Amino acid sequence: MDTLSIVTPVYNDPRLEHCLESILAQADAPPVELIVVDGESTDETVDVIDSYRDQIDTLVSEPDDGIYDAMNKGIDRATGDVVGILNADDRYNDDSVLRDVFDWLRETGAQACYGDLVYVDEDDSVVRHWESGPYARRRMYFGWMPPHPTVFLRRELYEQYGTFDTDLEIAADYDLILRLFLKHEIDVAYVDRVLVRMATGGKSNESIGNIVQSNREVYRSWRRNGLRGGAIVPFCKVIRKVPQFFSGDASLR
Repeated sequence: MDTLSIVTPVYNDPRLEHCLESILAQADAPPVELIVVDGESTDETVDVIDSYRDQIDTLVSEPDDGIYDAMNKGIDRATGDVVGILNADDRYNDDSVLRDVFDWLRETGAQACYGDLVYVDEDDSVVRHWESGPYARRRMYFGWMPPHPTVFLRRELYEQYGTFDTDLEIAADYDLILRLFLKHEIDVAYVDRVLVRMATGGKSNESIGNIVQSNREVYRSWRRNGLRGGAIVPFCKVIRKVPQFFSGDASLR
């Protein structure tokens, strides 16, 4: 029977409590290995970790070189057949997410799956709906990319093709998905439902400078992976986001 490892990187973010609760509340899911990678938090996050210590299977608490380095540490320690990553400020949309992911991977035999995501404000109201849609290689040439928090990968893929490239400060998640989905053409399945509720914000969008850097890294990723057609992708990515702001629906549970 397949097992799941969920990696949660955190640094000074007490919202970790809601994240962990959403993982622990999963019903009828396969065995879940919970891995928390803390960059030595100095605020009340420490108290949150202490209160959940008995339910955390693996806890890493040490300085890191950024979120992607923390994710890599968690992946390296994962023993589950399937690995998901859920950041401290994110939550699963409901208590059947992991069950549905597990069932869909088993039914399709896919090496990876992904779903939809909603951005929520401080009141948990949906302000943006990222509807991924079914996977097709050609869509990636026009800026398509699934939301990384909804992506679940067979652990063997990390072993075969590597983890996050920490030379990329903002777009290493984009690079990983591009490498696996497009370059290595892994088998991918789409779970047609909202899997994750994500807090608004994020490093790639917090400033004009970061948006520019993110798009530079996206273009750089195409070149490094030996893929053609990446020159227009950064522009397409921006355009594709616009409709997401007009599809918010607070009933998406």
